[in-house]
Amino acid sequence: MNSLIGTYECKVDTKGRLMLPSSLKKQMLPTLEEGFVLKRSVFQPCLELYPMSQWNLLMDKMNGLNRFIKKNNDFIRKFSAGVRVIEVDTNGRLLIPKDLIGFAGIEKEIVVSSAINIVEIWNKDKYESVISDSEGFSELAEDVMGNDNDQ
Repeated sequence: MNSLIGTYECKVDTKGRLMLPSSLKKQMLPTLEEGFVLKRSVFQPCLELYPMSQWNLLMDKMNGLNRFIKKNNDFIRKFSAGVRVIEVDTNGRLLIPKDLIGFAGIEKEIVVSSAINIVEIWNKDKYESVISDSEGFSELAEDVMGNDNDQ
């Protein structure tokens, strides 16, 4: 799967249904029939939507963890808490379960943002707060990407 591109302001209805933006839906066409996995983010108060192929790659990696090591077992339990298989209907909508809506503080106004090979779903105000907090981003960029001489 190619990288996904775009950040979109969207609305969620009272039942928790989200209409995928058409340009994002076009990018995801090859994976729409496979389904998706929706989960809590590890580091942020948002949700992560994994195309099933990306989820399976991650699960292959996690299946290599020794479950007889308590730390591994605890991580797997917390990582998979609230995980749901999600289907996109023929109208391009997906239903966000209520417990995940609560975790992410999702209200009517949301942001759907690509994150390379997954999609993040944010409460609009929380997303804008995280993105606008640019202090230290240049240092973070240098730390993460600056020593890329070996590739």
